Amino acid sequence: MQKSFKVALAGLGTVGGGVAKLLLQQSDILEKRCGRKIELYAVSDLNEARLKELGIPETVKYYKNALDMVADEQADVIVELIGGANGFAYELCRAALNAKKNFVTANKAMIAHHGNELAKKAEENGTFFGYEAAVAGGIPVIKSLREGLVGNRISEVYGILNGTCNYILTVMRETGKSFADVLLEAQKLGYAEADPGFDVDGVDTAHKMCILGSLAFGVPINLEALSVEGIRRISDLDIAFAGELGFRIKLLGVCRRTDKGVSLNVYPCMIPLSASIAHVDGVFNAVITEGDFVGHSMFVGRGAGEKPTASAVVSDIADAATGRGLPLLTVAQSDVEPLPIVPLSERVGEYYLRFEVCDKPGVVADISRILGEENVSIASMIQRGKTANGAVPLIMTLHESKEASVCEALNRIERLESVLAKPCMLRIERL
Repeated sequence: MQKSFKVALAGLGTVGGGVAKLLLQQSDILEKRCGRKIELYAVSDLNEARLKELGIPETVKYYKNALDMVADEQADVIVELIGGANGFAYELCRAALNAKKNFVTANKAMIAHHGNELAKKAEENGTFFGYEAAVAGGIPVIKSLREGLVGNRISEVYGILNGTCNYILTVMRETGKSFADVLLEAQKLGYAEADPGFDVDGVDTAHKMCILGSLAFGVPINLEALSVEGIRRISDLDIAFAGELGFRIKLLGVCRRTDKGVSLNVYPCMIPLSASIAHVDGVFNAVITEGDFVGHSMFVGRGAGEKPTASAVVSDIADAATGRGLPLLTVAQSDVEPLPIVPLSERVGEYYLRFEVCDKPGVVADISRILGEENVSIASMIQRGKTANGAVPLIMTLHESKEASVCEALNRIERLESVLAKPCMLRIERL
């Protein structure tokens, strides 16, 4: 039996506390499966009282400053669960890699912003770098892309990657309530932060998707290449009309590789009820990949929370303990290949449009004329009675059209006197 593998854990918040509990409670299982004891050796947190709250034995070393753990020669792996793209978490990561320490993190923001640099540093120093918990919580999607699907050329990866947004959209559909009302309820339940922008504006999903896109296609991490839209503009009317038309609305991250390059996007879209991902509800996440040999693969599970995320973190610790190291971005940095980014304006697909218009003759004719002039063809139309504010909802779906043309048409339509609000556009994804 090899000597014990000593874990130095930075951050004892929700996830860090879960990791500490798992290492202590499952030590017998881990030892049998890894062939060596995995020991919680040291912890760091600004609040020393957390050690007692979590039942961490006095034999575990405590460091006020996590950087001091890096200097501890006995620590075999530094686990960062502090969070933040920059600041102390980033400093700790760089210090660990420079010291040639194995490193594990759940920090998707740091990887999204600095992943290329960190991958190069880990490669140069021959250190293990694990980040399974950075994307989709307890779903082993990073491992699947790096290991299970290693023999496949991936053409597409997409998914529901934010439980807060998925919960809000699910409750809106089930109750008919507005976005604002459901968001307030989600905040009270702890599913949404007091400042929900990181989730509902699509930023969290974007961090995760740029990582998945890099892994899937062997391209550099490029957060700036993503086109990002959130769910604030989704109304209860859109949810209701989606159901009537045979769709559900989900916030998706969508990465595709074509002959023209790579498209990387985050947006709410309509998905047919026939698609399995349309039925992933509540706080659950789902990731779907398309490989040339394996075909369609779907991964579903809890995307956040103490236990699922801790499970993912410990899977990386186990890999470090057993020497199962792989390049951070699937391929070595020398083989990472920048590809052209296909802008969202080049998308060709179906669309859903909602207008709020005056109740007077000629409105539909004016809108139809502008769409036709921009080479945009109407597939169906629904018109309903007046809403509480006196506007008439006009719903259209479009045949396949180029996004740039649709957007130009909407810019012109918005300027019509009979159109009372900014039109709502949702993409239809027939997955």
